[in-house]
Amino acid sequence: MEKTLKDQEFQSKKTNLFIILSGIFLTNAILAEIIGVKIFSGEYTLGWEPAGWTIFGNYVLDFNLTAGAVIWPVVFVTTDIINEYYGKKGVRKISFVTAFFIAYIFFVIAGVTQLPPAPFWLEVNTPDAQGNPFDIDYAFNVIFRQGLGIILGSLVAFLLGQLIDVFVFQKLRKITGPKMIWLRATGSTLVSQFIDSFVVLGIAFYIFGNWSWAQVASVGIINYVYKFSVAILLTPVLYLGHYLIDNYLGKEIADKMTKEASSDTSFL
Repeated sequence: MEKTLKDQEFQSKKTNLFIILSGIFLTNAILAEIIGVKIFSGEYTLGWEPAGWTIFGNYVLDFNLTAGAVIWPVVFVTTDIINEYYGKKGVRKISFVTAFFIAYIFFVIAGVTQLPPAPFWLEVNTPDAQGNPFDIDYAFNVIFRQGLGIILGSLVAFLLGQLIDVFVFQKLRKITGPKMIWLRATGSTLVSQFIDSFVVLGIAFYIFGNWSWAQVASVGIINYVYKFSVAILLTPVLYLGHYLIDNYLGKEIADKMTKEASSDTSFL
């Protein structure tokens, strides 16, 4: 009887934790994809003048990032936590589920942008704040209808990044054991985000868009530097997450889950 109650507690806490982590992962991954169409200036955000560095001949390199990069670190920190407690099966499961919903959302957006706008909606939203003519339907379509290239680029980069992350994480875990969380988290991010940063831009804006390879490389470099730097800065958050989760699970359950995750003997 006591064993049955312990098993029920183990499964209940294991399932509840996965639901919470999956919700955080899914929400931030989808949101990052939706807002990722905007490229913003890191220098102007901080009140600085653009760096104006030159690379690849005369191409100017400034600290321009996709808006999705702002919250993407939350995704790979959550990935590392899921990897720690649920192993590669857990990460693969939530990654494929998220990829499905990303595709679903973009297809819905592509569909609704084809709907004819109501005339009064166009009228009440023009002119703009400066008194210039403004077509809100055109603006809506340009922002949300990101095109097949960005859909394909996002999905390919997302899945590649996640699968590479879990592979590197587990390889490092076999070397470090339960210690040195920062090493396997940072090491897996170093590799996976390099792939993610360039694949999505290359497919979306070079193959299907009108960017030059120099633009892809420059924005990709800045995105990668940002993601990797933030991953290092978020290391204390990773340890805090482990601390809170271990307190919730209890030492016995936490140890059992991390042991199963490292051997990949079970999931849920």
